[in-house]
Amino acid sequence: MILLNWAGGRGDEVDGSRPISLTVEAYSGYKADERPAAFRLEGRRIAVREILDRWYGEDHAYFKVSGEDGTVYIIRQDRSSDAWELIFMEVPTAPRVPGGS
Repeated sequence: MILLNWAGGRGDEVDGSRPISLTVEAYSGYKADERPAAFRLEGRRIAVREILDRWYGEDHAYFKVSGEDGTVYIIRQDRSSDAWELIFMEVPTAPRVPGGS
């Protein structure tokens, strides 16, 4: 498993990295941009398979989502500017096979 955290670097390391801007396709139900349905990352469209969690800060809405690629992402929306950013991603890796290389 590989953990990437743009709010503070890779894993527990802090390197001052900036969040990555995203283009998000949002579902709008009873309110605008209610939840992300898909987003573009490095030219790829990633559909949201499941919303795992969501929480709200003073100025941002945060969504922990599972992408169709098996990766877990935390993305946030700045509610005042309607800008979306990638904050964190957890990339699954294949399990190691004993005796394999």
